[in-house]
Amino acid sequence: MEYADAQAGATEPAVTLPEELHKDLGWLLGQALHGFLLAAQTAVGEFPGGLRGFQVLSATAGGCERNQLEVARRLGVDRSVMVRLVDDLERGTLVRRCPDPADRRARIVRPTEAGLARLRDVTARLRLAEQQLLAPLTAQEQISFSDALRRVVAGVLSAGVPPVPDPVAAQGPCPGATA
Repeated sequence: MEYADAQAGATEPAVTLPEELHKDLGWLLGQALHGFLLAAQTAVGEFPGGLRGFQVLSATAGGCERNQLEVARRLGVDRSVMVRLVDDLERGTLVRRCPDPADRRARIVRPTEAGLARLRDVTARLRLAEQQLLAPLTAQEQISFSDALRRVVAGVLSAGVPPVPDPVAAQGPCPGATA
């Protein structure tokens, strides 16, 4: 999806939004999320576990060195789905399960060197997808939009609402995950 080509330097959308929906926050967020997910699916490609697998690898590489149940809780991923995601990542040699020194019964999920390299590659492609999605905004608007969105999400989470996995989770099995 090439948003940047369609929007090259534009400050207003090339299409007119439906009058009855142009101020509907839910519809607008849904459309933006749909655009992001389409671009992200392309950027992630055949990554084990799809976008959620990437998020798990990213969390383990980003200092979330906890057992898979804790990673699942932090990301809002169902425990049974998390097991499949880590299995897929492990089969792809992107992560390994290591004994938790604090609890012999638990395993910590750690990225491998191959996982870290793949993470860098996919992260770069996702950043390009994000840039394309946000291309209709100026650089300052992009920063303001991201900052505002972070504050909204932090407010939702601080109110006790658990994190929601990406919308693909609500639609069925993980893209790219094996059952």
